[in-house]
Amino acid sequence: MRTTATMTPMATWDDVVTMASRLPEVEQSTWFRTPSLKVAGKGFARLREEAEGGLVLICDLDEKAALLASGDPAFYTTPHYDGYGAILVDLAKVDTGQLAELVEQAWRLKAPARARKALDRE
Repeated sequence: MRTTATMTPMATWDDVVTMASRLPEVEQSTWFRTPSLKVAGKGFARLREEAEGGLVLICDLDEKAALLASGDPAFYTTPHYDGYGAILVDLAKVDTGQLAELVEQAWRLKAPARARKALDRE
């Protein structure tokens, strides 16, 4: 368990947008009538406003299984997302460094090759 001295501050949707804005071709949009982030018109992150809240991040199924198996309370799913390549993230509990990595991974899954190459050249 992290102590207060080592805890990162609670992440917000604005933090997610800031993290993603460093990636090529990211646009703010909506997805299922909620705030989202897209690359080349494809969604990779969405702020859930449903009862369970959280952030939806696209991921592969192996990554999802590993995050859920880690026992970290920042990561969860609902029956709606069973079998789907997306993890739900509790922004109040997630480590911001890990969140930034997951945002980039989600972006990479949807970004066209030219955008991934542009990022890798930086």
